[in-house]
Amino acid sequence: MAMVGEEKAGGSRSKVLVIGATGRFGQELVKASLAAGHPTYALVREPTFSRADASLLLRSFSASGVTLLKGSLQDFPSLLEALKQVDVVICAVPSSQVLEQKLLIRAIKQAGCIKRFIPSEFGADPDKVQTLEMDHDFYKKKAEIRRCIEKEGIPHTYISCNFFQRYLLPSLIQPGLKTPPTDKVKIFGSGNVKAVFVKESDVATFTVCAIDDTRTLNKVLYLRPSGNVYSQNELTEIWEVKIGKKLEKIHVTEEQLLKSIHETPFPSNIDLFFIYSAFVKGDHTYFSIDSSGLDGSELYPHVRCTTVGECLDMLSERTSI
Repeated sequence: MAMVGEEKAGGSRSKVLVIGATGRFGQELVKASLAAGHPTYALVREPTFSRADASLLLRSFSASGVTLLKGSLQDFPSLLEALKQVDVVICAVPSSQVLEQKLLIRAIKQAGCIKRFIPSEFGADPDKVQTLEMDHDFYKKKAEIRRCIEKEGIPHTYISCNFFQRYLLPSLIQPGLKTPPTDKVKIFGSGNVKAVFVKESDVATFTVCAIDDTRTLNKVLYLRPSGNVYSQNELTEIWEVKIGKKLEKIHVTEEQLLKSIHETPFPSNIDLFFIYSAFVKGDHTYFSIDSSGLDGSELYPHVRCTTVGECLDMLSERTSI
């Protein structure tokens, strides 16, 4: 649904390669690419083809029209061969593999045919977070990949979607819980700092909208849909209305939260760290989008996002009071 002049010249759809396509978010990217009419390719490691748990997924990819290419981020020749067949690369590897994109960047540079690269970020903006000294290089590695892309002059778009809705929101920001509380709730810091939660399928749709849009070239695309930006106090109030019950509030100060982060071994403290980053420091929302990049909701108003309220509706239906 891009406007005239925002698509690739000639109106043709770019050929899209998804790396990490068998992962949860990668599957959403494949679906979104196909739904938008892009010839879609998936880079799949050779051992994956023989895995029983992956065979059904790969068959469904093929049946949907996805071209499966054998290769991996560790195999330069396979990367080069795959890149020569496409126009756009979207990488959705886990955070533990972020630095493995360096070989991919080298291959993109050598191939010389990639019109847009979307690296594996899909979280808070690594150039904006204020907690780099505490994150065990989680964001530092993503920022390092950005600098590599920019140094090589590779056309790119960075997607900053902050939290996926399946992370922290299902527990109402309560570390250790898998479902929202029905008796007491911990409020971190003031409880008034807002964070952003976007459903993975919606992030994928925004991402695919951006790949042929000249406005997003070499920009950061921020996702902050109005129905997806909430403070912890607001989330708690919404939840109380949905379950028809007031919860006991346990307030955790910034100092207490920091103490817990430092006393809890990594990676067991990672949820606490992300809560501190988003709901105390405000790393999702402390800066204006206009001064830093582009607003996905303004560029693509046709994208209908699943709101936080709708997500909590589904959770309340499954919760016993």
